[in-house]
Amino acid sequence: MKDLEGITVVALEQAVAAPYASSRLAEAGARVIKIERPEGDFARGYDSLVKGESAYFVWLNRGKESIRLDVKKPEDHAILTNMVAEADVFIQNLAPGAAARLGFGADELTHRDPRLIYVSISGYGEDGPYRDQKAYDLLIQAESGLCMISGTEDVAARVGVSVCDIAAGMTSYQAIVQGLFARERTGKGRVIEVSLFHVMADWMNVPYLQSRYGGKKPARMGLKHPTIAPYGAYTCADGKAVLISIQNEREWAQFCTDVLVDSSIATDTRFANNSMRVANRPALEPLIVSVFAALPRETIIERLNHARIAFGRLSDMDDLMAHPQNRYVMVQTSAGEIEMLAPGIVVRGQTSSLGPVPLLGAHEENLRTEFTSKTTESWRPDK
Repeated sequence: MKDLEGITVVALEQAVAAPYASSRLAEAGARVIKIERPEGDFARGYDSLVKGESAYFVWLNRGKESIRLDVKKPEDHAILTNMVAEADVFIQNLAPGAAARLGFGADELTHRDPRLIYVSISGYGEDGPYRDQKAYDLLIQAESGLCMISGTEDVAARVGVSVCDIAAGMTSYQAIVQGLFARERTGKGRVIEVSLFHVMADWMNVPYLQSRYGGKKPARMGLKHPTIAPYGAYTCADGKAVLISIQNEREWAQFCTDVLVDSSIATDTRFANNSMRVANRPALEPLIVSVFAALPRETIIERLNHARIAFGRLSDMDDLMAHPQNRYVMVQTSAGEIEMLAPGIVVRGQTSSLGPVPLLGAHEENLRTEFTSKTTESWRPDK
């Protein structure tokens, strides 16, 4: 038996953030009913690179039941009403206020069922001056300041995955599980509000605090750390790059002796501590670059391993696909089975099994039958 078996989740969702949260609930054993607009979740059309299906959709919607509803139509509105009456969790990521206008707002649904966990995911939150501003991942990366601390010295850059959407989905999942646990103690549900902007603002707290209280605004450093040195990428003789990280003075001395093969660098007063190394980075960098550029990457890695210095290879997608540390799961799609990188959690004694990716409206007939036969009398606080 999976951890969340017996939990029913109704998700009026699209794109990435809400589907991320509900996908993790499905993975844990919850029944997740995905409500799609008649034309389908627009993430289905992001690309067609996974045997004709969208990579995002395949990743975030495995193990769910799909039904198309136009909730402005009375018959579909009634079906969704009956679904929510049976739900433990209701997730929606419509524009602020839209769910309430449709009759599925937090106040109304939690009044009907005080045990319901109601989750609203938005761009900027349910109130405030930007409440109604459209929000997508890259826009929030820019608005939150993330882009201005990413990229090179000359050019700001987007983080290469939809980090704001994913972070909002992760935060929502955490809050839902916490809410379910609290409900076991109190018997009461709760209303949870998560926004892409506020989640990313929280993640921006280190540069925020450094800037506000230390007067130090972070500089864009590309593949160098802004406040630790040496910590960054160096290209080796074979054109491959390796990133290194020095975290303390013991490691610094070991790095100079065993990797740079020049212990005198460790005692140079310009590099006496991390603050000095950061301040004198223009003098430090050439000393490291010259050693790394003269040797192939695997030779440098041998030295780093011997010195017990943390490092990482700068991997491209071919490297990732062949990475020896990968774990995989198999997922069924309409075009057949595909191999995916496994979720990050391992529970000892349990084997991860993921449900299939649903076709648009794949469970529609059964779901319509199941929830048309119910009435709104099924609302009950003790369900």
